[in-house]
Amino acid sequence: MNNFLMRSLMFVPGHNEKLLESAAKSDADVLLLDIEDSVQPFDNKELARLTIKKWVENQAFDNHLVFPRVNDRESGHLLKDIHTLTIPGVHGFMYPKSRWGEDIYFVDKLLETIEYEKKIAPGYFKLIPLIETTAAVLNAQDICKASNRVVAIAFGCEDFISDLGGIHDKEGLSIFNPRSIIAMAAKACNKVPVDTVHINVHDLDDLEKNLILAKKLGFEGMLVLNPKELPLVHQYFSPSEEEKANALEMIRLSEDAQKEGKGVAVKGNKFIGPPMVATAQKIIFRAKLIEEKNNNRKNLK
Repeated sequence: MNNFLMRSLMFVPGHNEKLLESAAKSDADVLLLDIEDSVQPFDNKELARLTIKKWVENQAFDNHLVFPRVNDRESGHLLKDIHTLTIPGVHGFMYPKSRWGEDIYFVDKLLETIEYEKKIAPGYFKLIPLIETTAAVLNAQDICKASNRVVAIAFGCEDFISDLGGIHDKEGLSIFNPRSIIAMAAKACNKVPVDTVHINVHDLDDLEKNLILAKKLGFEGMLVLNPKELPLVHQYFSPSEEEKANALEMIRLSEDAQKEGKGVAVKGNKFIGPPMVATAQKIIFRAKLIEEKNNNRKNLK
């Protein structure tokens, strides 16, 4: 099972110290400190790199996973982004505009070279490819398999719709298929599937509708634009007390059945087969990750 808790991955412009300060106080699981789209004009990219480096070195984000969103390999900024931020306190990088596995293989080898140069353990820095083109959706499984550094893949719907030439309809019909494909590709490769941002950040009712669907599709987290979205996102991507209690009971009944030499356990009128036990184990594992994060947060206060 993946040891990274990624219920919420919040974008923060890397050159904006006011927003960085707010992010440091937030409950987001992952901070996507941005050097890409939200950092304009280009002159601000160097400012973003140095500002992120300063905040990380000052241990401002110690209770978060830190994954700066770098620029893509055709931008001319990627090498400087990664070389500047391969530092303690950074766990990996979000790579945008992934199209196929070759993009991720390229970044993998770049990181490998820099790790060797800086005497950092090989494979230390992880990757979250951002799936935001039609090619990327169709190649999502290859992207997941391109490097052992990949821990999650995330959907970027707005760029996808632009590339598709489609319409981002209110019902979400135009992005239903890519969401399903991305979730399946991630799960097929034991990676965390992360759903797209919710653009209307002030419409929490619509956010909840999207979260209900995202959970049904198998997503384990969501890209976030505003801290006000975090409570709902965490609610839907955290096991409820009832889910935890049911999971523990299923595991106990299954273990008792094995001790008694029975093939399967029974709860009420339902057989508890291996898939249900595996799901229960995932729920308990996820609950432990959340508990560890909450305890660490209390200790830092």
